[in-house]
Amino acid sequence: MKIPPRNIDHFVKSPDPAARVIMIYGPDDGLMRSRAKTIGKTIVSDLNDPFNVSVFKSDDLHNDPDKLINEAATPSMMGGDRLIIIEDGKDGLTPALKTYLTNPSTQTLIIIEAGDMGARSPLRTLCEKDKAAAALPCYIADARGLSQTIRGLLSQDHFTASHDALNWLAENLAGDHGRVLSEINKLMIYMGDRKHIELNDVQAACGSGGALAMDDFVFSLAGRNAPAMLKAYNQLSQEGIPVIAMIRALQNHFRRLHITKSRMHNGDSQDSAMAKLMPKVFFKYDPAFKAQLQRWNETSLTMALEKLSDLEASAKQTGTPIDTLSAQTFLGLSKSR
Repeated sequence: MKIPPRNIDHFVKSPDPAARVIMIYGPDDGLMRSRAKTIGKTIVSDLNDPFNVSVFKSDDLHNDPDKLINEAATPSMMGGDRLIIIEDGKDGLTPALKTYLTNPSTQTLIIIEAGDMGARSPLRTLCEKDKAAAALPCYIADARGLSQTIRGLLSQDHFTASHDALNWLAENLAGDHGRVLSEINKLMIYMGDRKHIELNDVQAACGSGGALAMDDFVFSLAGRNAPAMLKAYNQLSQEGIPVIAMIRALQNHFRRLHITKSRMHNGDSQDSAMAKLMPKVFFKYDPAFKAQLQRWNETSLTMALEKLSDLEASAKQTGTPIDTLSAQTFLGLSKSR
């Protein structure tokens, strides 16, 4: 069964009993693991329980198809339901899983942790179409979706945040769910007993490490400083920031440049046009943003956005060497004239 986005949160907290196999997939590795953990705990209280939890790699089952069926049919030594976790889910698992789903165990839940599976993936297709299986996507949220997620995380501990603060967090905490959780926890520790968060709070608490590396990457590329861009790109890659997050951060930046240029074309002064941006440009990057407004015209900004849109589309296709393609695109943009 294919779980609609609006139903995913409810499904994670209370999985449909008919789904005996649940595949969780997508580019947001942190969100995927978080959802797998939540679902797993609806079956067993301790995910490290050696009697009721078994963990396999996809290749282990691909090389021994009967192993999955035998393991799932084995009753718990201590009683109760059992959980099987399959890490690094791959399409090679499909034949064994298809056989298993003809007669799945009602006492064992199988969770498959997979990466970004394209629409043509046999494993994804099987889990979406079989009534005894389910497929849950974990995509990196856009700024609006991430803002809602952040608001929810903060409200759990009775924090509120200004509109500017939420916007800044959503645009600067690009990356997977695990990184967002880490940064939000850091912010709440920084706030102490204060429960209302303003823009200066988030910039002070989260304006370092990955957030600043992302800013440095974006502004170096748009500033046509290829060496600095590559340095920031390598840092982000080493920190595990997905390429799609970098692409979207660039798209957001070039849109802001394009909007500002359009306002200037319609009669606004540079300062007036920039003042209308929400959130405002972080003061540290104010001179760089103004310099980029002079270096890029509306036509070149449109072309940059088109290239990034094409790159994002390629990133969603299975088998694309996205790291190589992205590096080439980023380098080309940073050297464009």
